[in-house]
Amino acid sequence: MATVEFNGKSFEVDEDGFLQSFDGWNPDWVEYVKEQEGIAEITDDHQKVIEFLQDYYKKNGIAPMVRILSKVTGFKLKQIYELFPSGPGKGACKMAGLPKPTGCV
Repeated sequence: MATVEFNGKSFEVDEDGFLQSFDGWNPDWVEYVKEQEGIAEITDDHQKVIEFLQDYYKKNGIAPMVRILSKVTGFKLKQIYELFPSGPGKGACKMAGLPKPTGCV
């Protein structure tokens, strides 16, 4: 298990850089992933996706399928990729602190 140090915080991550535990998430994690993803600024649209992913995960224990993410947030898949260049699974789920998705997110 690897550790990422950022802004004086330590984050336990898996081999793909996803948080080991959802409970380890905090806003500093968003700032760290933002830099890794090449995102200049977290907008309200980013926040809307992150909050939906976290709420869904808390209720269901898994990441939502991308069509659910798109339907609930109102963002088309193209818009999600514009917000999170590496996609809903690698970028958005990682930023939200979810484990690496196993299916089609």
